Amino acid sequence: MTPAAVGAPGSVRRSLHSLWLLSARDLRVRYSTSALGYLWSVLDPLVMSAIYWFVFTQVFHRTVGEEPYIVFLITALLPWVWFNSAVSDFTKAFKKDARLVRSTSIPRWIWVDRIVVSKGVEFLFSLPVLVLFAVFGGAQVSWALLAFPLAVVLQTALLVGLGLIIAPLCVMFGDLERTTRLVLRALFYASPIIYGVHNLPGVFADIAAFNPLSGIFTLYRVGFFPDQWDTLTVVVGAAVSLGILGLGVLIFPKLERPVLKEL
Repeated sequence: MTPAAVGAPGSVRRSLHSLWLLSARDLRVRYSTSALGYLWSVLDPLVMSAIYWFVFTQVFHRTVGEEPYIVFLITALLPWVWFNSAVSDFTKAFKKDARLVRSTSIPRWIWVDRIVVSKGVEFLFSLPVLVLFAVFGGAQVSWALLAFPLAVVLQTALLVGLGLIIAPLCVMFGDLERTTRLVLRALFYASPIIYGVHNLPGVFADIAAFNPLSGIFTLYRVGFFPDQWDTLTVVVGAAVSLGILGLGVLIFPKLERPVLKEL
């Protein structure tokens, strides 16, 4: 495709084309160097789901979640893997390709958003696993499944906003990379993955609403488990996600120059 076919330099069309090319490059590199290729997109959440299913159904008497519990787990674990892997990669988004970031005219935000797109594509590739377990597990499907695309949109907005904040700050403050990994470990247990928002006692359910992942995971689940719906959690989660996106859009241009100096 010729340069003229994808728009003038600096145009939105050219930027989106660059974003797709870089995202596709990431996917090609990841799969071409792996014998299992696509299977890695589903293996991690699948193994995690199997472990938690075994622990909470075969070893201990489970008092959280709903049946079929394996579907309950996977509906949150798949988007969690997308979130966790994207945020982890944000910490080295600029340092990994420092030479290209400095020398090309590609808008710097693309180096962040390509991670969201490539990891998001992997998430979409993993959805057949959810479908299979839902079918063979006997999960009931309702019209609320239409909330699933909304969850994808909100998670994309949240990740873009976080990326625009985390990526440049990690260049300027090296310790943030390790700090981010610690925060992600704590966030896994602070998010309704192995349990639901309604399983939290007292005031903790209201506090959990301010974790945007709570509302997003609720939207992913409600199509299979209508009782998981919680208006406060969803509304606050959406507001926080969009707020973080707005904050990232405002902060990123102010951090670009300091980042280029550090690189």
